Amino acid sequence: MGTGLRRLMRLLAGIALMLAAMSAYSAPKTLLVLGDSLSAEYGLERGAGWSKLMEQRLQKNKVDAVVVNASISGDTTIGGRNRLPALLEKNKPDIVLIELGSNDALRGLQLKATQDNLQAMIDLARQNKAKVLLVGMQIPPNYGPDYTRRFSDMFQSLAKQNKTPLVPFFMDGIAADLDLFQSDRIHPNERAQPMLLDNVWPHLKPLVGLK
Repeated sequence: MGTGLRRLMRLLAGIALMLAAMSAYSAPKTLLVLGDSLSAEYGLERGAGWSKLMEQRLQKNKVDAVVVNASISGDTTIGGRNRLPALLEKNKPDIVLIELGSNDALRGLQLKATQDNLQAMIDLARQNKAKVLLVGMQIPPNYGPDYTRRFSDMFQSLAKQNKTPLVPFFMDGIAADLDLFQSDRIHPNERAQPMLLDNVWPHLKPLVGLK
């Protein structure tokens, strides 16, 4: 093989690698939201929830992304843990947003079990080459100061141990304003959905390559 031909073949191989890298970079991103009623559009019109607004905002920021909302009202961390393997297999997400834990507390489940389930979901997502964004929650003080503190600290601890981005408190700026809730005073109304997204957005941006 002549020198000129070898150079040409190396050049063509380099171009092919560059095109493959560009194709991988520009491929649509899939974001999987694994949550409970706060993310499942409970009591809202379809498409009015924060996860759909997130998809729209990503596209406005020229991020080619699809958001798969796999949230179920009433779901717990064990439910999410059990559902996640099939969701990962089906959707092949680039990013998994985990918004679970509140219903564990409402049902009085042991914090150790909740933490173990969240850890298992983080591990499963990473084993499937997905980045993780953990969405932190807090519970009302009537659960007792010790349980309330330990519940909040659980998310901080998991994020630190796993070096995982964390939304410190999903309901920040919403929890104390009854005008932002539906009549049940539990679920945020449509007005609150952009605020929920605003709480998530700063922690999501680096994961999708935005500054």
